[in-house]
Amino acid sequence: MRDAVAALDHALADLLTSGNAYVTDAVGRPVDGGDAVGEAGAVFRVVVSARQGPPRLTKDELRRWPKVELHVHLDGCLRPQTMLELARAQGIRLPAETPAALADAMAVKHAKSLEEYLTKYAITLSVMQTAAALERIAYEFVLDAAAEHVRYVEVRYSPLLHRPALTLAQAIEAPLRGFDRAQRETGTKVGVIVCGIRTMPPATSLELAQAAADYRAAGVVAFDLAGPERDHAAADHRAAFAYAAQHGMACTCHAGEGDGPESIRQALHVCGAQRIGHGTRLGEDPGLLDEVVERGIPLEMCLTSNVHTHVVDAVTSHPFRRYLERGVRVTLSTDSRLMDGITLTDEYYSAHAGLGLTREQVARVVLNGCDAAFLPEPEKVALIARVQNELEAL
Repeated sequence: MRDAVAALDHALADLLTSGNAYVTDAVGRPVDGGDAVGEAGAVFRVVVSARQGPPRLTKDELRRWPKVELHVHLDGCLRPQTMLELARAQGIRLPAETPAALADAMAVKHAKSLEEYLTKYAITLSVMQTAAALERIAYEFVLDAAAEHVRYVEVRYSPLLHRPALTLAQAIEAPLRGFDRAQRETGTKVGVIVCGIRTMPPATSLELAQAAADYRAAGVVAFDLAGPERDHAAADHRAAFAYAAQHGMACTCHAGEGDGPESIRQALHVCGAQRIGHGTRLGEDPGLLDEVVERGIPLEMCLTSNVHTHVVDAVTSHPFRRYLERGVRVTLSTDSRLMDGITLTDEYYSAHAGLGLTREQVARVVLNGCDAAFLPEPEKVALIARVQNELEAL
């Protein structure tokens, strides 16, 4: 990127080098000057701002930081090459025939809504209908997370979306095998979150909660509700949340992304969620914001995804920093690495360079993730100690 700026305007390149300018992509997401220009026709902006100065942490430095991720969808994190191989083996036609072209076809940067964003999942799910495919995808996901120094990750998906090709048991056990193998090889610990779907009958969510509880000892740590929020109330699925809680399962719920604060209120008050997936629109209800701060409810926030679903106009206008400074236990995640075209390191870099989080605030967010993990208390204490020691060493 620095080379491209220098080729076009030496004065701007000097400002970039001195820290009096920075680069963003077309939607305002900060771009590291050392990043490659990925495609012809891409739009970037050089923003001159003497006040901002250069980010104190580079993307390479942040990649080495220990990290935790709590909100990421397995069916949004496939490797393009793996998709192509699985499609060929299963006789499935994909929208492109090379890894680069497929990655571009799966990108959601031009989606007009959350509902349009979610249509991309039908493509990934088409190659995830065998036990072998699920096991491989789960295994590779953890390898990719470990390469970014992710020490603990909670990955979610809905086993229902793999029926009738697989039974619920097969759809749960196959990824667990992949996760287990990758955990042993990398040391990155994995927790699985089983998702009900808002647009499906509440009875199916209850069935999933029952299945999740059956695999609690095997690595399933929580129950979640995902899918379009508007006109699909979480309250309709309260029986599933109640069953999960009664059987020792933690609960989280997508809310405050595709709909307003009332969606968050239902998740907390009716469904008993202990964390909120996204929660971006929480600030529209000051009283609810006060409650979330007082109760210490963690938010699983995803900056780039929220730009792509038009919950916010740009990363720079995301309320993440405002919530952090207000005392909300905010955490950072990717949501879907393939569709959003990002890594967890990219999200941390956006928070640092785009929202102006200090090194200390970035470290606070990392530790928030550790503290909000759905882990038994002794394991959580060990995770916090490990990550804190690594951060201090850095």
